[in-house]
Amino acid sequence: MTDYKAESIRILKGLEAVRLRPGMYIGSTGKSGLHHLVYEIVDNSIDEVMAGFCNTIRVTLFEDNTVEIEDNGRGIPVDTHPETGRSALEVVMTTLHAGGKFSKNIYKVSGGLHGVGASVVNALSEILEVWIHKEGKIYYQKYSRGFPQCEVTVIGETDKQGTIVRFKPDDQIFSILKFDPDLIENKLRELAFLNPQVKIIFEDLANEYTVTMHYEGGLREYARYLASGRKPIHETIEVSGELDEIIVKIAIMYTDSYEEEKIYSYANNIRTIDHGTHVTAFKNTFTKMLNEYARSLGILKKDESFSGEDVREGLIAIVTVLMKEPEFEGQTKSKLGSESAGIAVSRILKEKLSEYFEVNKQVLKVILEKVLKTMRAREAARKARELARRKNAMENLSLPGKLADCVSSNVENSELFIVEGDSAGGSAKQARDREYQAILPLRGKILNVEKSSMQKLLANEQIKDIIVAVGTGIGDSFDSSKLRYGKIIIMTDADIDGAHIRTLLLTFFFRYMKPLIEDGRIYIAVPPLYKVSFSSNSVYVYTEEDFQALRRELGEERKLEVQRYKGLGEMNPEQLWETTMNPETRKLIQVNIENAEEADALFEILMGESPSERRRFIERHALKVTYLDV
Repeated sequence: MTDYKAESIRILKGLEAVRLRPGMYIGSTGKSGLHHLVYEIVDNSIDEVMAGFCNTIRVTLFEDNTVEIEDNGRGIPVDTHPETGRSALEVVMTTLHAGGKFSKNIYKVSGGLHGVGASVVNALSEILEVWIHKEGKIYYQKYSRGFPQCEVTVIGETDKQGTIVRFKPDDQIFSILKFDPDLIENKLRELAFLNPQVKIIFEDLANEYTVTMHYEGGLREYARYLASGRKPIHETIEVSGELDEIIVKIAIMYTDSYEEEKIYSYANNIRTIDHGTHVTAFKNTFTKMLNEYARSLGILKKDESFSGEDVREGLIAIVTVLMKEPEFEGQTKSKLGSESAGIAVSRILKEKLSEYFEVNKQVLKVILEKVLKTMRAREAARKARELARRKNAMENLSLPGKLADCVSSNVENSELFIVEGDSAGGSAKQARDREYQAILPLRGKILNVEKSSMQKLLANEQIKDIIVAVGTGIGDSFDSSKLRYGKIIIMTDADIDGAHIRTLLLTFFFRYMKPLIEDGRIYIAVPPLYKVSFSSNSVYVYTEEDFQALRRELGEERKLEVQRYKGLGEMNPEQLWETTMNPETRKLIQVNIENAEEADALFEILMGESPSERRRFIERHALKVTYLDV
């Protein structure tokens, strides 16, 4: 047995703790943590914006995955720090909890409250360089994994001011080293909306792409942007005010959408993904106000009430607070805990929104009619579900007739294949292992739920078949304990129509059975494109790139017999089992959501009502397509 003594206690020095436990500081060492490095440095520049000293930020993504953030703020101090005897720049970059955010005289409002952002990025970077333009001189220092590689040095003269930070993430820390330019651009655009006084330039050198973001309309423009693909039913409502040195800004817009609310919340420009006290106060106050107005106007009876769900369907809201020393949960600041923020939001919303509705009574009427319609539709849908349940109970209705169920009742070992077309469904039924594999064939393309109401969804036969087969129910009625299959596998043709059907199914699961994706239950089957026979051998090839590579490997002179599979129906049951259904040989892609909000926005663009948004997305990503099967 190993002795546990005093010498077993290890004291971590400097930035050692960051490198040993990076997840404590940036959330993870995967994709989200990697991008968090960029956001930490950008947030420091935004703090200069809020302090009134910066109006331009430039972010450059280099081809070697190095990132540079430049601002024209005051520049990090470079004079000697009185307590350490070192340059203040070096102290900020190498010491946890060191920064101007702790001085109320320097930053009245700040997102970087813990003073760990720059030093954490430094600790987790293979190389980090800083240039400070200040007082006519350019100061420079280089670091490697948190350690200075030189003294702070004057390397030239300048007529500019500001800070430039360039860093390359450490491959000893991160499991993913490739930045996603779309994620970075989305984050920067968000900050540009929140700070209409700043111009943010993003340059992606690898894709030769540059965009400048400057939105003088602020939250009003942000709400219109978030409504892309939907039709607003009134002008954007903006309310703002200050209470006990807490500044509150709120934008409200309703669209004709059937979707649940989209509430984007911020504290000191930091996105609070898990919301917090400010959003809770907004929801409660807003719902209470609409109920009071509806009763006073005779729209609701005394014993009727709008639920929170009724009020928030089709709602787009942006809730942002600026305050001294907000209380966040953890370094990643995903949830605001400051009670004072909730009080400020509630009081300012009630006062300012009342004033707005007093002048804009028609907007109030349009909103109340929208919420009333939602309430009636929800009641109708609830009654329809209850009727269906009673009907099932009375008539003991069985599972969908198309479903070829499996024998096993062991959920974790069973699989449901949702198969495109009756022909492929027939082959799959013959090919499957009946013990644990169930088959549900679909005829044609299913309903696009992104454009459909709950009532229309419940009336669609194909959707109903999927809901009954899976067993969990949907939306608020989702119950994972009733899941009938451990894996749900989408199996469509390897062509454009197949991809569309796959996207429609994924949209349905994302909107109405999201826990299945979050739990890793949804998979995509990858059928082969080719069967290549030569000599006495034959192989299945799954991508065009692999096919071309095989041809080069075998040589152009080799005689090949090539079978191109245009659809699953072209395979006999043995081939379908061997290539796509046999757990020993098949290829499956597990569907996951690393960032649910970005996935949500992407589904809206691709499956929603706005052709212009789809066009812009396709144009932005067209250069990434190397092969398109049409």
